[in-house]
Amino acid sequence: MADKHDLRHVVSDAPRVMVVDGSKLVRKLIGDTLRKALPSADVVGCAGLTEARAALAEGSVDLVTTALVLPDGDGLALARVVREAAGQAYVPVIVVSGNAQETLETRAFTEDVTDYFDKSLGQEALAAFIRGYVHPAPVEGARVLYVEDSRVVAVATKRMLERQSLQVLHVVSVEEALDHLHRYLGRSDGDVGADLILSDVYLKGALSGRDLLNQIRAAFRYGKRKLPMVMMTGDDNRDNQAALLREGANDLVLKPIEERLLVTKVLFQLRLSKLG
Repeated sequence: MADKHDLRHVVSDAPRVMVVDGSKLVRKLIGDTLRKALPSADVVGCAGLTEARAALAEGSVDLVTTALVLPDGDGLALARVVREAAGQAYVPVIVVSGNAQETLETRAFTEDVTDYFDKSLGQEALAAFIRGYVHPAPVEGARVLYVEDSRVVAVATKRMLERQSLQVLHVVSVEEALDHLHRYLGRSDGDVGADLILSDVYLKGALSGRDLLNQIRAAFRYGKRKLPMVMMTGDDNRDNQAALLREGANDLVLKPIEERLLVTKVLFQLRLSKLG
């Protein structure tokens, strides 16, 4: 039996992976990327919904990537088909799209879609993303500046991150986080004091996580690759979520925190920043 903290999304040693895209070239590119990340995978390419339904009728799948727009439907409809076929089984459904950011900002993804990948980030980043979904790998020595004023939440979340060999500096306010970052400002070695910031949006202090995000992007002028920011929120208001992404958040994690998704998103952003 796997350890309960084993974060693999694909638990089979020989997973069946479905790649759905109207472009034969894109199917080949994503298929090749998947085979490198999962050498034992059986990659099934499908041009659209009809072929995907036929593939699902032949057997279950362990992971799905899909375009948002398909010749005979769309990726959201495909995600529903996969969920219905899978029953209670967890199957990651990843939308690979050129306008994923726009779709994410409008919160147009449904609960059937696990995550998105913006294809403009390139094949190397896609390989890192897929490897993260197969088995999130630690980023050795990575430092997370974690802003959370609830002691109970902080203890649990810090433990999740430290299980992945991440160094976690926990502070309870934006003011403390800014003090820490100011101590590193202008260093000749380029060290900004953290490799990623994980912050709750709503904090009891005078400044919110959104204020911290705006300070990082506007005052410090650290871009998304220089200092990634993942925001945690219990607010399911789509407009508020979209605003955080427009203002420079790399990604959002909704509360209550699900360990597998939190760690996958944090490690992916850390790997992506190393590519930059």
